[in-house]
Amino acid sequence: MLTVDLLRHRDDKEPTPKSALLESSVWVACGLAFSVVVLVSWGSTAFSEYLSGYVIEKSLSVDNVFVWAIIFSSFAIPLRFQHRVLFWGIFGALVLRLAFILAGTTLISRFWWLLVTFGLILIASGVKIIRHRDDEGKHERTGAVRLLGKIIPVQSEFSGHHFLVRKAGKWVATPLLAALVVVEVTDVVFAVDSVPAVLAVSREPFLVFASNAFAILGLRALYFLLGDAKERFHYLSHALGAILIFVGIKMTASHWYHLPTEISLAVIIVILTAAIVFSIQKTKREQLTT
Repeated sequence: MLTVDLLRHRDDKEPTPKSALLESSVWVACGLAFSVVVLVSWGSTAFSEYLSGYVIEKSLSVDNVFVWAIIFSSFAIPLRFQHRVLFWGIFGALVLRLAFILAGTTLISRFWWLLVTFGLILIASGVKIIRHRDDEGKHERTGAVRLLGKIIPVQSEFSGHHFLVRKAGKWVATPLLAALVVVEVTDVVFAVDSVPAVLAVSREPFLVFASNAFAILGLRALYFLLGDAKERFHYLSHALGAILIFVGIKMTASHWYHLPTEISLAVIIVILTAAIVFSIQKTKREQLTT
C-alpha cells in the first residue's frame, strides 16, 4: 500500500482537496475494515482494543497535522514536495513506533509500576495540552536542524525533490532532508504521549502496532485536507488533553481496577463528539457576530 501511494505521487503534483478527501476516506476505510478482520479472527475483546487504540492514535495524531503545517511553512517547502517528505517521515515513524511498542509492552509486563509512571506522564501531558504550550515545537525544530548541520552541510536552495545532492564531491542536505529530520523528531515527541495512551487499552503488541499503523498511514491525506483548518476546531486541544488525562487515570489505576475497553472507547468518542459539536457552535456564533 505504501508503494502504491508513493508511485501515485511520483510526479510531485500538488494534491487537490478532492484527491485528499478520497485518499483520507480510503485509509479510514482500510483501518475500519481491519477491525472486522480482528473481530472475526480474535473476538470482540480484541476488536474493542484495536478500535480504541485506533481512535486514540487517530485523535492524538491530528496535532501532528498542524505541526507539519508549521514545519513546512518555516522551511518554505513547496506543496508539491510535501507529500514526499511526509511519505518517508511516516515510514520512519512506523519503524520508531514498532520499537517503542515492543519496548513498552516488554517493560510493562515485567514492571507493573511502569503503568503508574506512564499514566502520570499522560496526565501531565494532557494538562500541558489544555494549557496550550505551543512554543515547544519551535525549540525542537531549531535543535534538530542544528544537529543535522553538525553531521552534514545543509544548503538553503532546493534541488527538485531530492533530499541529498553532491556538490564539489561532497554530499549536501537540501531543505527537504532538514524538514524530514524535524518531522521524525516531532513524531518521537508525540509518540511519547500516544504509545503509552494506546498501551492503556491493550497490551497486545500486534494490536497496538496495527492500530498505530492504520491511524498514522492516513495522516498524509488528512494533512492536505485539514492543514489550514485548526482555527475552526476551537476545542480540539481541550479534547485531546481530556483524552490523555482519561487514559492516564485509566492506566494509573489499571493495576488495581480494570475498566472495560468498551467503556473506554465510549468515553473517548463522547469527548471527541462534544469537542466537535461545541467547536461548530462557537464558529456559528462568531460568524453571527461578524
